[in-house]
Amino acid sequence: MPNKKPNVIFIVCDDMGEWAMGCSGHPNALTPNLDRLARDGTRLSNHFSASAVCSPSRACLLTGKYSLEVGIPDILCTGEGVGLDPKYTTTAKAFQKEGYRTALVGKWHLGDDDRYHPTQHGYDSFTGFRIGGEEGPLSSKDPGIEIDGTYQKVEGYTSDILTDHALDFIETKDSESPFFLSLHFWAPHANQGVSTEDGDRTWHPLKDEDWDPFKDLTPEVPNPNYPKLDINRIQRMTREYLASVHSVDRNIGRLIRALESTGTLDDTIIVFTSDNGYNIGHNGIWHKGNGWWILTDNRGDRPNLYDHSMRVPAIISYPNCVKAGQVCDHPNTSMDWFPTLMDFAGIKTKANWELRGESIASILKGERSLTDRPIFGQYQMWDWHQTGAAMRSWRTNEWKLMLDLKETVPNEFYDLRNDPNEAINIYNSEDPSIKAAQVAMERSLRKHITEVE
Repeated sequence: MPNKKPNVIFIVCDDMGEWAMGCSGHPNALTPNLDRLARDGTRLSNHFSASAVCSPSRACLLTGKYSLEVGIPDILCTGEGVGLDPKYTTTAKAFQKEGYRTALVGKWHLGDDDRYHPTQHGYDSFTGFRIGGEEGPLSSKDPGIEIDGTYQKVEGYTSDILTDHALDFIETKDSESPFFLSLHFWAPHANQGVSTEDGDRTWHPLKDEDWDPFKDLTPEVPNPNYPKLDINRIQRMTREYLASVHSVDRNIGRLIRALESTGTLDDTIIVFTSDNGYNIGHNGIWHKGNGWWILTDNRGDRPNLYDHSMRVPAIISYPNCVKAGQVCDHPNTSMDWFPTLMDFAGIKTKANWELRGESIASILKGERSLTDRPIFGQYQMWDWHQTGAAMRSWRTNEWKLMLDLKETVPNEFYDLRNDPNEAINIYNSEDPSIKAAQVAMERSLRKHITEVE
């Protein structure tokens, strides 16, 4: 490993499913730059967020702790007076203390009060949106963003604008210090305050070069035989969604070229991931953990911790250190990034941070294989939801258990070896072997809940 401290660019998309990339096998996705990162580095194909919606997932990413531990159970909306307490150590704060220049460009969504501002959490500067998840100016074009402490309207397409500011930061010449940049795209989140004629969500407006490859597409439907599935709606959403993903991929290409032109690509760790996964027809729903049915006779809500709501894209490229072309298919979690990046940078973690993840640096180097580990999922809905579920899940390579502690939605149990798409709920099975596995899984889940909640 090089002696020089690496730069870090940590890219987080909003609402991107692991399935939405060419390198993960989607036949309609157009992601040449992400595919290149995967070839040059390692793709984690079974990488899970610790929650299934924006704010809690972001809190877990930053702190390496579970969302209820840090008081962020669900999405945060404007004016709630709730946010991520600055007492917690974040990745940005840890790198800042080691002399790194730090910046966040893009979506924050962990409290809009000044006391929760990104600069209270280890970022030297912030350009982007404090808020997220409510009706307002957040969209794919002409966004209102905070720049140098002032909120202002900026003309242009949002992915391009955020990348412009990211490039300004990494190309700064007045410092020899390494940098830690969090680039949090709004895409491919559906737009707020913009809808189709029938009031449905849309990803438009989209830049022509992003929309043109998809506008006449008849995209693959992931679950075409699901009863009463609204195929037309799914295909319309998928076209727009993949175009929004393309806007991110195109701008990642701009970042890579900038690093190449300055000769810093080999000295830079690039991580690409998302805050949570996404469904468009998977399991008969669309959206994420606070999902909605996408059926011809039902648009009601469907809280869940399905794999597609929690499995997120994860690619890391660090030339000469991370093994190129590797695909890691054993389960790991978004909370692993904190200790892993510290490990690559040669920075020691502290026991009093109580990080829940573990460093997988040696796996990414190709020095050892990752074994099966259980993945815990957590999503506690605010009471104002139509269904105020308290979702918990426990996942191994073989089984997946989902419980609603408030019993507002059915409990679910899946045999992932024979049913990887979680199509057949066997929670009430009388099969002795299934029953024994379910009892063991529930015992492990409830034990873990007592340890972390």
